[in-house]
Amino acid sequence: MSDELAPEIAALLENAASVFEEENIDQVSEEIPVDPASLKPTAPWAPVNLLIKQFQPIERFFSDTNTTQVFNDTSYYKVALSGEKESSQRLHSVLSKYLNCQDAKDRTVLRQQLVTAYWEFVRSLAPKMASRSTPEIKKMVLRYGVVLPSLFTNEQKDMFSKAITENVSNEPVYYLDEWFRDIALGRIKISATDEAPTRKKPAAGSAEEAARLQQLKTKNAGKLQSAENFLTMKESERAMLEAEIRSRIDIVFDHPPMIGAEPHKQPLSEMQKRIVMEINEKLRAFLKNDKELTSYAAEYEDAKEIYNSLEQKLASSGEQAIEVSSSEINTEIGTIRQMAKMTVGRQGNQFPVFTREFFHCIPRETGFRENVIDIMTWIESVDPGAFCRVHKNIQNRIIPFVILIPTYGEYGFCWEPFDRYNRITSRGRIVIPMYPKSLKAALLMAVADLRWQVAKEKASYYWMEEGLTGQYYQWFVSEKLKGDIKDYFIKDYLLWMTKESDGVQRLEKEIRGIFWRHMPFSQDIKDKLRTRSLVYQELYQRDLNRAMSDGY
Repeated sequence: MSDELAPEIAALLENAASVFEEENIDQVSEEIPVDPASLKPTAPWAPVNLLIKQFQPIERFFSDTNTTQVFNDTSYYKVALSGEKESSQRLHSVLSKYLNCQDAKDRTVLRQQLVTAYWEFVRSLAPKMASRSTPEIKKMVLRYGVVLPSLFTNEQKDMFSKAITENVSNEPVYYLDEWFRDIALGRIKISATDEAPTRKKPAAGSAEEAARLQQLKTKNAGKLQSAENFLTMKESERAMLEAEIRSRIDIVFDHPPMIGAEPHKQPLSEMQKRIVMEINEKLRAFLKNDKELTSYAAEYEDAKEIYNSLEQKLASSGEQAIEVSSSEINTEIGTIRQMAKMTVGRQGNQFPVFTREFFHCIPRETGFRENVIDIMTWIESVDPGAFCRVHKNIQNRIIPFVILIPTYGEYGFCWEPFDRYNRITSRGRIVIPMYPKSLKAALLMAVADLRWQVAKEKASYYWMEEGLTGQYYQWFVSEKLKGDIKDYFIKDYLLWMTKESDGVQRLEKEIRGIFWRHMPFSQDIKDKLRTRSLVYQELYQRDLNRAMSDGY
């Protein structure tokens, strides 16, 4: 910030101050009503679909023209603060003092006060995201942290105005305004916390009973979707077997005429006799497939019956929409604030308002949804199992919820690897700062954290002995290292993805072997690396040896 306040900012603040005095802005606007139509329960953007195997390519990162004009609205600051009562007055007061302050020590104190004032303002603003009548300006405050557009440079204003506002990709990547909207409407459960909620026995027909039924429905949904996925896979496998058997039978039943002895036809050729043996093997595989398909069909029917029963109970209870209490929304706001602190770290910049003083990202390094999905696509191309969880020896691709928080932090992380009530098909939650020095590094940290937590939960009590976490822990202990083991793992994962994938050896030999086994690169990268160095050639040969053994 320059020592002198920009004239346009000073004018806006002065105008806003007069509005507070003359119109009493915290009283003139009533609470924005929640549109009843918006409370109709709908699914989140992207219900988990286990049959989708990859991201769709991003066609446009920015619009050619402005997607929103709100940042050019001269009443932006007034609309942003209106209707939020004391929290808006406090935010205006502290922000005005901060922008006009010249003393470095006083500015430090005011910065801390501004953090508190901003999050109190968010506490008032966030629940209103459920209403369709909420002004777009208020949504932009939550989405980008833009309280005062005059704190943009012209280039920054142009960039944010051309950012794509709608989720055209249908991936579970959320801006904060969208996240609070779906939380308030009950589409997404609030994030897990360490505090155990105190629950009383719900009365029949009550909102608590409906919430309990909804929880059971969520838990059963994982079983239902998993059973349906296996059923679909076995049906596809059966269709392939049927096509192969049918084509082989056609070959066996094709008898060319005997030359000079027409109309008699030739006996089976040696090739046809071999095909008959192949048909026998295919028929055995067909019967095995039918046995598995029968089992999965029964599982699916049982899960479907439970699902329908819960649906009927929810309908008969009269609770069509699960009411999300204000205490739960406040809990989520507190959780999001904690997430924001974690993205910046203990020594980081917790300043909550967008300002050109701290924003130094180029367009493709800013945490817009399209940039994030593009980097996730790259991560998955290098580490195909990054977003997969194994169930019954089958990898299920489940993209986690990605929460984009407008902070100047550097650290992405995993908040929870999956819903504890649905470990099979529920989404995890990773958190990404929108204005980091390196967006790719922030995403890699979050994916590494997700990888570690999923592997640790899978190994359960044996996480120090088995699988990815067990082998890494044993190396960690053997090296007599100190500190948080997960921090070491995250740093090694970044080297694995950014250096080792290009053939640049930066990891310890033991770690390279562990990662190659448990977090393998895509086959194309493996094929490329084995020609680069004997180190990778040896690891590649180990894969071939394991593939030939029964224990692979």
